[in-house]
Amino acid sequence: MPTWRLVSLIFAGLIAGHQPAIAATEVDLELVLAVDISYSMDPDELNIQREGYISALTSPEVLTAIRDGVLGKIAVTYVEWAGSETQNVVVGWKIIDSPESASAFAAIIGEAPIQRAFRTSISSALVFSSGLFDRNDFEGIRRVIDISGDGPNNQGPIVTGVRDEVLAKGIVINGLPLVFKRPSYSLMDIEDLAAYYTSCVIGGPGAFVIPVSDKSQFSEAIRTKLVLEIAGNRSLQHRDGARVMAAQATTPEVWACTAGERLWRQRYGK
Repeated sequence: MPTWRLVSLIFAGLIAGHQPAIAATEVDLELVLAVDISYSMDPDELNIQREGYISALTSPEVLTAIRDGVLGKIAVTYVEWAGSETQNVVVGWKIIDSPESASAFAAIIGEAPIQRAFRTSISSALVFSSGLFDRNDFEGIRRVIDISGDGPNNQGPIVTGVRDEVLAKGIVINGLPLVFKRPSYSLMDIEDLAAYYTSCVIGGPGAFVIPVSDKSQFSEAIRTKLVLEIAGNRSLQHRDGARVMAAQATTPEVWACTAGERLWRQRYGK
């Protein structure tokens, strides 16, 4: 290689090495939408779930909440999860700051194929979701994981331990427990999923749960939940008919938060 070429490459490398790092884009909220796709959700419920997020993200209420923020923009990613090995990013991190950007985000959700997978690992979904904050180019005033699901953790780490690790990073966890059907032993259901989410899954300043007991409430519940999250959860009021439950101040006995694991062992012996 000619000497002049070598010198020019070294000089270019030195210049590149002194380039300032690209500053992160500031937003009001970094939000992970973590959505359950386990086999306990039937295809109709998965479709309703998808449509609920699409409708909520493009709704006037959510867009107004975004616009009224300090910066008027949020960063969002959409993840689907099931067992310990199933976490898929359907829509990567994107800014929503207008009807157009909201519609573009929703369109990607609508175009993605609907999938299902075995088991329910809320803990693994939380580990995966919390890691996504470290791999984006945003700096949010707040960071929130919004997790929806229709059953307790039955695979992976114990959920309370993971929850506490996530909260220690300054990330808030909110929940959307889906209780469309009567609890079924065959599907590893428990009697009061809303209480399980409230006590064992969610946490952080202003954390809350909105249980959904009827499919017709789903879109409304997601819209209410997003508005509360985007607005900084300034008040936990009864909105649009959705029941909002704040996180409990105390942690229950460990056995209550391992109900899913115990059900699995009782049925399958492992």
